[in-house]
Amino acid sequence: IVELYEGELVTSDLNELHRKVIYRNNTLIEFLSGSEFTPEGLIVCQKRPIQEAVDAPIDNGIRGQPTRDINNRPYKSFSEVIEGKEGRFRENLLGKRVDYFGRFVIVVGPSLSLHQCGLPREMSIELFQAFVIRNLIGRHLARNLRAAKIMIQKKEPVIWEVLQ
Repeated sequence: IVELYEGELVTSDLNELHRKVIYRNNTLIEFLSGSEFTPEGLIVCQKRPIQEAVDAPIDNGIRGQPTRDINNRPYKSFSEVIEGKEGRFRENLLGKRVDYFGRFVIVVGPSLSLHQCGLPREMSIELFQAFVIRNLIGRHLARNLRAAKIMIQKKEPVIWEVLQ
């Protein structure tokens, strides 16, 4: 929940959907604790909206009409947040672009066994840079991340030993 400078509150769709679950649950609790003479039909009628409210944060609209805001826009459920091209996984976690690429051609290497493959040194240092940096710092060959990156940039001989 974020408060804007005019005092208006902005909240995520999931917060709104969870608020509705709490509201519907509290309504049922009031019916159950209000009187022993609450009609059974009224209690049964309250259980369906609770189930719909519980389903909505997971997959809004799975049981028919989705829950909507005051502008008639359907709230985004958790499944909608993570799925698709703009979803959390593809947008932020899996879909990271890299600033290098490589091409390869399969050729016979006389010094390689059948279960081995060769990789150019420059490409391997780029692919395994994080591991090389960690090893340089771990072996006290570099004081920090910046020093390790400079060693890699200068292609100092020790980085090839660490890469092995």
